Amino acid sequence: MVQSAESVTLLISENINRAVRDTCGMWIMPDIYNCKIIANEMLTGTVFSHTVECAGIAGEARAGQFVTVKCGAGRLLRRPVSICKVQNDTFTLVFEVKGEGTRWLSGRTPGSYLDVLGPLGNGFDMPDGGIVVVGGGIGVPPLLFAALSAKSGATAILGFRGAGNVILADEFSESCDRVILTTEDGSRGLRGTVAEPLEGVLGEGGHAAVLACGPRAMLSAVAQIAERHRTACFVSLEERMACGVGACMACACATKADGSAGMSRVCRDGPVFDALEVVW
Repeated sequence: MVQSAESVTLLISENINRAVRDTCGMWIMPDIYNCKIIANEMLTGTVFSHTVECAGIAGEARAGQFVTVKCGAGRLLRRPVSICKVQNDTFTLVFEVKGEGTRWLSGRTPGSYLDVLGPLGNGFDMPDGGIVVVGGGIGVPPLLFAALSAKSGATAILGFRGAGNVILADEFSESCDRVILTTEDGSRGLRGTVAEPLEGVLGEGGHAAVLACGPRAMLSAVAQIAERHRTACFVSLEERMACGVGACMACACATKADGSAGMSRVCRDGPVFDALEVVW
C-alpha cells in the first residue's frame, strides 16, 4: 500500500515524539527556530559558511553538537550540520555541498531565513587540561568550537587532501597554541596524514584528551594512537541522518559498554563517543 506524503509525515512526527519522551513521561522536543543568515562565505569550491542569528541556539549550544536545517519546502528530511562556532547571539555552520539539499542551502544569502532544529546531540565534555583536536576534511569545523571552548589551551592537527581543500586555518591559528596542517599530496603543511604528527604531539605528554572528527578510518587510527599513549580520546562520528533526534535509527552504529556489544544512535547517543566504546 502506498502511503501519502501526509501520512508519512505524521508517522515520522509520531516516531519523533516517541523517541524524545523522557523517563518522567514528559514530552521533550528540541526547539525549531526561524533563523536569519547575517553572513555567508564560500570557503572552497564546495564548502560554504553561514553565520546565523539565533540567541536560542547560540545560548544553549556546546562544542560537538549539531543542528538540522530544512532545505527547501519540497524536501521532507532536514540536513544535519555541525556547529562550527558560537559568538554572542550567532552561530556558524560550515558544510559541504553533497546533493540538492545542501546545494539549496549554499545558495541562501544574508537576509534569508532558515528553519533550524537544535541544538542536537551530545557534545564534547571539556577536560581541565590542554587538549589536542584532530580533524579531517569536513570534520574540521566542529573542532574549532572545541578549541575555542578549551579550558587550558589547544593544539590542532588538521588533515586535508590538498592545499585547495584547506579550510579555517586562520581561525584555528587565532584560537590554538599550535596548528599543524597535513595534506595528502604535500601541497601545504606536512605530507601525509594526521597520524604521524599526532604521535609526536602525544609523545610530548601533558595533554588531557584528544578530540577528533573526520572520516572513520582516520578516527580509528587516532583512537589507536591515543590508546597507545594512554590519553583519553573522544570522537565525533559522521553518519547519514534522517530525523536527527533518534526516531528513525538510520544512523545506528556498533558500540560496546561493560564488555557487551550493542547499537547506538549517532544523532541522539552521540555524535560524540568515547573512542573505547566504538566498535571500529
